[in-house]
Amino acid sequence: MSKIAPCLWFAREAEEAANLYVSLFPNSRIDHVQKNVIDTPAGKADQVLVVNFTLAGQRFMALNGGNRIEFTHAISLEVDCVDQAEVDRLWDGLADGGTPVACGWVTDRYGVSWQIVPTVLSKYIADPDPAKAARVMQAMMQMVKLDIAGLEAAYRG
Repeated sequence: MSKIAPCLWFAREAEEAANLYVSLFPNSRIDHVQKNVIDTPAGKADQVLVVNFTLAGQRFMALNGGNRIEFTHAISLEVDCVDQAEVDRLWDGLADGGTPVACGWVTDRYGVSWQIVPTVLSKYIADPDPAKAARVMQAMMQMVKLDIAGLEAAYRG
């Protein structure tokens, strides 16, 4: 089990967000839902305060803080995807009600930033041939959702 667990602050959508996230990723589950034991700024007694969940094996906490604090791109969740089907499935699930950004980034309906990245991208941009790596970077910079076939075509020249 991971020692560090990111905490995501929501106004009142912690349980809804956690349920969406665990529905999208294998090896994911809701571990515990803690309700307020007294009235707090986060909500009344018996309303959800914290949701502890595991997402693809990584522990997370979703907190209902009572007021909205906007997420920014300064922190994002990167997802390593083995193939285009996984890229497409996760992208579609996270973009539903959210906002596609650029270069594989998508902001979900709660404002959390995600990077949906095919595994092969890091191999291509780390290639010792700088021309291959540059072509892949240039191709990636033109994409919104990353397309493995397009990255492979750029890599091959």
